[in-house]
Amino acid sequence: MPDRGLIINGADHVKAIAQHVSVNTDSFTLSITLNSMKPRITIVACLVFAILWLDHSYLAAQSLNPNQQLIIFDTDIGNDVDDVLALGMIHALQARKECKLLAVTITKDHPQAAAFTDAVNTFYGHGEIPIGVCSSGVTPEAGKFNVLVDQVEGGRPIYPYDVEPRKAVTVLREALANAEDHSVAIVQVGFSTNLANLLKSSADQVSPLNGRQLVEKKASLLSIMAGAFQKIPDADGNLRDHHEYNVVKDLQSASFLADNWPTEIVWSGFEIGLALRYPHQSIERDYNYHQHHPLKDAYYAYSPPPHDRPTWDLTSVLYAIRPERNYFDLSPRGKVSIDQAGVSHFEIQQSGKHRYLKLTDIQKIRAIETLVGLASQPPLAAR
Repeated sequence: MPDRGLIINGADHVKAIAQHVSVNTDSFTLSITLNSMKPRITIVACLVFAILWLDHSYLAAQSLNPNQQLIIFDTDIGNDVDDVLALGMIHALQARKECKLLAVTITKDHPQAAAFTDAVNTFYGHGEIPIGVCSSGVTPEAGKFNVLVDQVEGGRPIYPYDVEPRKAVTVLREALANAEDHSVAIVQVGFSTNLANLLKSSADQVSPLNGRQLVEKKASLLSIMAGAFQKIPDADGNLRDHHEYNVVKDLQSASFLADNWPTEIVWSGFEIGLALRYPHQSIERDYNYHQHHPLKDAYYAYSPPPHDRPTWDLTSVLYAIRPERNYFDLSPRGKVSIDQAGVSHFEIQQSGKHRYLKLTDIQKIRAIETLVGLASQPPLAAR
C-alpha cells in the first residue's frame, strides 16, 4: 500500500496507523505518514502521545504571551449597537491572547447597561470581569437592546448574568493600581464622565496616588471614539462642523479630559467609523453558530438588517490592541480642544500628545474585513 499523508490540527480524532510522526511547533500541526505494516499498538501509542504533547504545547504557548495588551473598556453600552460589537471584538482578541480585559466601566446611567454587559461577558466565558457604573443622569433610559437580559426561554434567562456593579471610579482605580507601570490601554467609546471623574479622584485605600498621577503611572494610551476631524455632510449633503454625540452628551467632561489627560491620546473621529460600515450580511449569516447570540440579537433590536451600521467604537478597540498593523494612519502630533458648542478642534504641536486616526481607501478594505472577522469570531465556550 502506498504511503499517504495526513495533517491533523490540535486534538482532532484520528483513525490511522502511523509509521512516522513529526511535529511542527511553529504552526502546531502534526504530520503523520501511514503504513499498515507497522504494529498497531505501538503506532497508536505513539500517535496518542504526540497529540497529547501537541495539545499541551499549544495551550502553553497560548497562555504565555508577553505582548498581551491590558485593556479597560469604558462604554455607554445601550445607546448604540457598535458598543456591543466592540466588546465582542475585545473578547475575540482576548481569546487570541492579544489582550486581557481588566474591567468594563459604563457611562450610560441605567441598571440594565451593567446587566447586559455582564451577560455579554458571561456569553464569552468571562463573567468575572469587574463592571463599574456612574450616577450621572445622562441617558437614563433602558435603550433598545439592554432589555434583552429580561428575555426568558423555557423558564430560564436567554442571557444569564450575575453582576454586582460598583462605582466606576473605584473599579478604574483598582484596575490601574494592580497593573504594571505604563501597561494599560484605556478604550473610551462613550461619554467622558468616568475618566474625567477618575482624573479628579483623590488618593484612597486603593492607591496613595491621586487620579491623574495614577493614570500617568499606569496607563500607556487612551484610545477614544469622540469628536470629528473632518466636516460631516448634513441631511442635504452640505459639509458642517459636527457636534459629535459622545462629546455633547457630557460636554464638560469631554473638555476636561481633552485638557487634562496626561498620556498619549488617539482619537477616532466620527468620520472614521462612518467610512467603515458593518455589512448587515455578516449579522445575518456569521453569528448563526449559536441559537442566541447577544451581538446579533442586539443588532436586530437596535436597527435590523438591511442596515450597515458605522463601526465607530470598533475602530478605537482595533487601534488600541493592534496599533502597529497599519489599519489606520495617524495625524501629526498636536492638541485637541473642545469648544462650548461641542465641536472638536486640532492644533498641530510638535510635542503634543494627541493624534487622530486617518484612513485611506486601501486601509478601508483591510479594516472592515478585520472588524467583521473579529466581531463574529465564535467564543471558546460556544465551540
